Amino acid sequence: MSSKKSSQKPLIALTPYHNTEKDEPYMRPAYLKAIRTVGGTPIILPLDLEQEELERFTAMFDGFLFTGGPDLHPFHFGEETQLHCGNVSPKRDRLELELLKLVIQAKKPVLGICRGIQLINICLGGDIYQDLPSQFSEDFPVAHTQPFSYEIPSHTVTIVPDTLLSRIAGIPAIQVNSMHHQAIRRLAPGLTASGLAPHGLTECVEMQGYPTFFLGVQWHPEYLWEQDETAKRIFSEFVKAARQH
Repeated sequence: MSSKKSSQKPLIALTPYHNTEKDEPYMRPAYLKAIRTVGGTPIILPLDLEQEELERFTAMFDGFLFTGGPDLHPFHFGEETQLHCGNVSPKRDRLELELLKLVIQAKKPVLGICRGIQLINICLGGDIYQDLPSQFSEDFPVAHTQPFSYEIPSHTVTIVPDTLLSRIAGIPAIQVNSMHHQAIRRLAPGLTASGLAPHGLTECVEMQGYPTFFLGVQWHPEYLWEQDETAKRIFSEFVKAARQH
């Protein structure tokens, strides 16, 4: 790695949110602030990219953050649409599924958040609960869509030892926020569950043996990092890997 490369801020590509009513891409500032704070330069990708552009961007950027957002279309994991499935963005589904395949082939650092962890699992052959309240039974229902501010944790995640998440956190359990009604059901081949919510719901995945950084989390660390060290280290370790790639 050249000194020129190591002295530059790594370029982090972020997949955009999509207002489907107005067909407008947008971005929540919390992601941008988190990446900038730990030394990366965040760049928001366009929604409409051709295959040649996707390949070019895969080579160009140092790390890829797959952000939160709407439900993925259930056809992508071979299911009919469940009664309580939410809105989808076909443009965003196409962009992210195609991009993630290329990024994994290139072994670039990957961070998936909320929708991003579900995208990772679906792209690699797993599936998800389309609606937790109607499909996932809990004797004490945890607020996976919390009733208060994003900056306040709502439930715990137990960390599996000897995983990337355990090395990042350094503790056996963390407190996280939660804003989702879907989650991983059947884990994709090649993925390891490294964080579990109460009642065993998968909250974090990683790929053992991936040469750089590969992590998907169901919660939103971009709203927690200012007061939570583990949340901040998720971003700092991701950007560090991007800088070294």
